[in-house]
Amino acid sequence: MKGLFKSKPRTPVDIVRQTRDLLMYCERSPDTRESKREEKMADLFKNIREMKSILYGNSESEPVSESCAQLTQEFFRDNTLRLLIRCLPKLNLEARKDATQVVANLQRQQVQSKLIASDYLEANIDLMDILISGYENTDMALHYGAMLRECIRHQSVARYVLESAHMKKFFDYIQLPNFDIAADAAATFKELMTRHKSTVAEFLTKNYDWFFADYNSKLLESSNYITRRQAVKLLGDILLDRSNSAVMTRYVSSRDNLRILMNLLRESSKSIQIEAFHVFKLFAANQQKPADIVSILIANKSKLLRLFADFKTDKEDEQFETDKALVVKEIESLPGN
Repeated sequence: MKGLFKSKPRTPVDIVRQTRDLLMYCERSPDTRESKREEKMADLFKNIREMKSILYGNSESEPVSESCAQLTQEFFRDNTLRLLIRCLPKLNLEARKDATQVVANLQRQQVQSKLIASDYLEANIDLMDILISGYENTDMALHYGAMLRECIRHQSVARYVLESAHMKKFFDYIQLPNFDIAADAAATFKELMTRHKSTVAEFLTKNYDWFFADYNSKLLESSNYITRRQAVKLLGDILLDRSNSAVMTRYVSSRDNLRILMNLLRESSKSIQIEAFHVFKLFAANQQKPADIVSILIANKSKLLRLFADFKTDKEDEQFETDKALVVKEIESLPGN
């Protein structure tokens, strides 16, 4: 007889609905320690863990696509994501980690060949404001940052962030004193500047002046070694991308930019020197160099040739040697000693 009264296993839809109810309770209820609240929060943590298990599978089973699709559809049918983001500070650390993984996975889940997370985020784009501002909250920064990076996989979401006032804040977030948070912000910034090529090219064309003024002064000329190293590497990635060829031509026509790159070439750090070289070679290779660029290169000709004479990478790198030979040839061809 006992077997007749066993409770039916909960479906993914049931789990999401119950999670939504518990999140609404979590948002409403004061931060008291009464037993009812503790019980509800324990249920909430369990549900989030269960959603993670459906989406990622566990030690006993792989994820089932039908269950993942049902969960995804129900999750984005209502405001579960908004509630989860808003309640995240009230969850314990393990539940926050699980919730972050759930949100990350849901960005990639397709329902009938559609990424429905993208449609939901377009309609609820203000959620990005909460996630970005998370960098100002030490406890939440890494969770919100990880969610944000997954959300900007969608081009429309990345465009919103690029065009928002938040973009200027990233230059400060990248230099926050907390190393982990600064590194996370730098990872998000890199994703924003490299993932969606056409959107990035459009953004840089429209915002060239303020963006590179801030990039140069706050990142490339930062007093922080790691900030400088990451910034010069990312600058090379941006300028060498074909989609940004017009932006690159403009960047390498500026004497101020050349001065900054030449200072980076003189750094004691080998890795900064190498990354700076990959940007400097664009100035040297430019066949339409403005007169003031040519005059700076002529004035520094002997110093540059001395620098490149014993300029090597730690490992053998044919491409680097080829590029260096071309740069040296270009500088040797300039008039003067």
